[in-house]
Amino acid sequence: MEPETAREESEEPSIAPLDADSLGRLAQLDRLVISDLLLRCIVGINTEERTHKQDVVINIALYADLSRSAQSDSIEDTVNYKTIKNEVVAMVESSSSFLVERLAARIAEVCLRAPMVQAAWVKVEKPGALRFARSVGVELLRGRRAG
Repeated sequence: MEPETAREESEEPSIAPLDADSLGRLAQLDRLVISDLLLRCIVGINTEERTHKQDVVINIALYADLSRSAQSDSIEDTVNYKTIKNEVVAMVESSSSFLVERLAARIAEVCLRAPMVQAAWVKVEKPGALRFARSVGVELLRGRRAG
């Protein structure tokens, strides 16, 4: 019997880790933050983790130019964080990943679908996954692929 896989067939994502030039440009952007989103999903490599959903805590920072919306006070001129949150919730709660790293990368992909979002920082933690530790997690910073 072959091991279960969590990989999905899809086109190559249009996101990548940020290079030094891209990191410098982040300093010129604003940050919209979604904090401590508590969701449940299948994530892990052990049998118990593959059969029972477990808690994950997600923190997201979306990098975008928010200067226009700061002036206009109009939702049409900004990143709609409720829409992004709803898309993240739907994806995470229906997901099945072996690694927290994969889950975090998929969350970044969802965030970067929003046209104004230039980069996304994602932190995913599994509370209680390690004995004597509050949680274990991963942080990723992804941006749009150049060119």
